Parts: sequence; C-alpha cells; structure tokens
Amino acid sequence: MDPLAELPEPELRARRARSFGERAAEYAVHRPDYPAGAVRWCLEPVRDRRQPRLLDLAAGTGKLTSALVGPGREVVAVEPDPAMRAEFARRAPGVPVLAGTAEDLPLPDAAVDAVLVGQAFHWFDPQPALREAARVLSAGGVLAVLWDVLDDRVGWVAGLVDVAETGVCRSRFAGRGLPIHECFTPPDRAEFGHVWRRTAESVTAMIGTHSLALVRTPADRAALLDRVLAYLRARPDGGEGEFALPLVTIAVRAARRQRR
Repeated sequence: MDPLAELPEPELRARRARSFGERAAEYAVHRPDYPAGAVRWCLEPVRDRRQPRLLDLAAGTGKLTSALVGPGREVVAVEPDPAMRAEFARRAPGVPVLAGTAEDLPLPDAAVDAVLVGQAFHWFDPQPALREAARVLSAGGVLAVLWDVLDDRVGWVAGLVDVAETGVCRSRFAGRGLPIHECFTPPDRAEFGHVWRRTAESVTAMIGTHSLALVRTPADRAALLDRVLAYLRARPDGGEGEFALPLVTIAVRAARRQRR
C-alpha cells in the first residue's frame, strides 16, 4: 500500500506544498521555462503602461521571473520558502525577493500593475489570495496565473504521466483557473503549446521535482524514478540523446476592477 494514501488529505496537501524547498537547486535546473508568448498574453492588459510594476508571487527559484525582467519593467518577487528564496537570490540577484504568502502580501495597497503566479495558484487559499491580489493591484491591473504542464494529448506523454504517477499534465489542469471575484473581471483563458529539448535523464529529474515524488520515502522515490527512466529509455527516440518533450502552458488572467 502507498504510505501516502494513509495520510489525511489536508496533511498530504500541506506536505506537498512545503516539499519544494529541499530540492530548490534541482527545481531551478529541471523545471521548464515559460514561453514568451504566454507571458506577453498575460501582460496584455497593462502593455501600454509606462514602467509597469510586476509582482511574481510564489516565485520559487525565479523560473517565471526570468521572463518578466526587462527594460522598462520593475519586478519584485514574493516567496514563502527560505530555501527557494535563497536559490532565487543566486539566480536573480537584481530582483528583490520578499518573504510572504499569497494570503498576506508584504506590499502596500495598489503597489503593482500585475500579479503573476507560475505553477502555484492551486496551493493558495483562493478567496484570501484574491483579496490580497486585489489590494496590491492598481485599478485596471492584471492578475495572471500560469501552469506549465505535460501535454498528455500525445500518446507517449500520456504513458509517461501514468508511469510517473504525476498530475502535472494538461488533462488534470485543463479545468484550473481563477474563481469569480467581485474585484476582478471574468477570467480569460489561453493555452500555448511548446516543446522542450530533453533527455531521458533530464525528464526523469524533472519528474523528481514534482510534489508527489518529493513527499515519498527515499526508497519509493528512487523506485518511481527508476520506472520513469526505464519507460523513457524504451522509447524508440528517447533512449539516447535529446528529444522533444511536448508541453502546454495554460494561462488565465483577470483585470482589477476600478476601486470604489
């Protein structure tokens, strides 16, 4: 029996949400970047603002931050995990990273023009997080959430999802989004397909950074990753060298209504 199955759901969820810091360096190396087109779409509602102020919320090691930094933009990050903040500081030394949570942001009212969340909104308490995002956003600012997931519409990727026992795939995240909230316009949604050049070993390492792998016992985790590597090596074009890993970035955005 899977020992994780015996844990109460809230306890397992909390363990999964806290699991990334212990593998922060691996997370930084083995998680995919976000496609530029998805980031542009998220920021479209504030594209005409001069020197927009952007918040990367639950920034982790800075995977999304790297796509936000650029001329004419002011970027700040908020991340609750100290190990992830330390890795972030090594990789994005020019971007301030503050300790804080989605439900209690360390920023003043109307401090930013956009709040972006990569790969993390599903860990938040939605209504308090939406209230805080609305508080720190300027009128007409945008809240956008993104998920980079495996495209399991592709047959062999669906097989990988099964072997890896992971939920980080399109079929699981296709219904994710932003709840309706009085401070925000109805959400818009878009998907951006892309590919990532990987090897069997690097895809296996990526799976090892998923929360359901991180919370396993060392023996169970090693056995899982052995099965993933064997599956990938058995593929005709996956046993040696690089191959294209199909991904989808799911993006959802909503604009901050005018303040009353």
